[in-house]
Amino acid sequence: MISFYIHFPFCIKKCDYCDFLSFPASDEVREEYVDALCREISLYSDISGKNGDNTVSTVFFGGGTPSLLTTEQLDKIMSLLNAGFLVSKDAEISLECNPGTLDLNKLKDIKKLGINRLSIGLQSAVDSELKTLGRIHDFNRFNLTYSDARKAGFDNINIDIMSAIPGQDIESYKRTLTEIVNADPEHISAYSLIIEEGTKFHDLFDCDTNVIAGKNLPSEDDEREMYHMTRCVLGEAGYHRYEISNYAREDYECRHNNVYWTGGEYIGVGLGASSYFCGYRYKNLSDMSEYLSAYGKEKGILSQFGPNPDDLIKDVRLHEEVGLLSVKDKMEEYMYLGLRRTDGVSIRRFTEKFGADIDSIYGPVLEKLIKDGLMIKNGDMFKLTDYGIDVSNVVLSNFLLD
Repeated sequence: MISFYIHFPFCIKKCDYCDFLSFPASDEVREEYVDALCREISLYSDISGKNGDNTVSTVFFGGGTPSLLTTEQLDKIMSLLNAGFLVSKDAEISLECNPGTLDLNKLKDIKKLGINRLSIGLQSAVDSELKTLGRIHDFNRFNLTYSDARKAGFDNINIDIMSAIPGQDIESYKRTLTEIVNADPEHISAYSLIIEEGTKFHDLFDCDTNVIAGKNLPSEDDEREMYHMTRCVLGEAGYHRYEISNYAREDYECRHNNVYWTGGEYIGVGLGASSYFCGYRYKNLSDMSEYLSAYGKEKGILSQFGPNPDDLIKDVRLHEEVGLLSVKDKMEEYMYLGLRRTDGVSIRRFTEKFGADIDSIYGPVLEKLIKDGLMIKNGDMFKLTDYGIDVSNVVLSNFLLD
């Protein structure tokens, strides 16, 4: 099984907190980009498509705002994937979208293309907080988009929400949680705001006063209460917390994200997209002009590749940050990615993957973390305790090997 991540970097307006590779662009640039994106997909289909042994189990359109893709552009991409790869009949095919960028007719059209899961970026149910974040929608617009998605037949919807927003307090965050539970989506991703370099929020942030553009960030105590409130409210509403920041109804965990957390292979196509394929981790070119040139209308360097994927992956004209993972790298990733999931990591699977007993590699670390109340052993599984999840960034750093 293999997965595809398809990056669409364009948006109507970049949000003030966003550090993703995204920006506004004209319709002409978007069309040129989609053409280049399709040529990149075709290149992979030539070396690892239906002639290979890879079945595509998930596809994820991320961004940016992929819902800005026209129906024709989405059809072109989906048709290319289906023609070039063995796409599983029950593949999970997700599209990120922002409220106000889809209407009922378009939602019906993309559903017919095989897209069967939506991830809607709400962030907050409070209009003043949405304005602070620089979002292009209000809560009413979200409700209209969500209602249209249900009318179009989507029965697998994720909603993104955010805590620790400037000006947010306990009561306003509780309102967001209540509204989301009332909407009854199948999946909820709940993140805490992080002030990242290169964002407008970072430029506006006064670290001495903990203020952004005249609005106070929630205190550490309030932020922690929001964090625990999320788990409590969503748990009581029947959502299972299966990863540090993700909650789902039964049978609705995000299969695509589980590929990342369990060490599965995936191909990232598009500007700056990351991949883990054939044992390599690598990243696409992040400069738009370089990307468009590499996958331009003239075949150019694309015609130079034969059936060996290594030649494609290691070519610096197409990729950057290429690295072949060592056994040590894979062990580290197995632990610090797998432990993000609340059911933890399998002792048996560790031995099967690496031919080594987990205690021989991580015995002292595991023993100390269990003694400190940060981890427990439950049958075949090692997993974080609730306290361990609270301080997961510190805990997971223990699994980096010298």
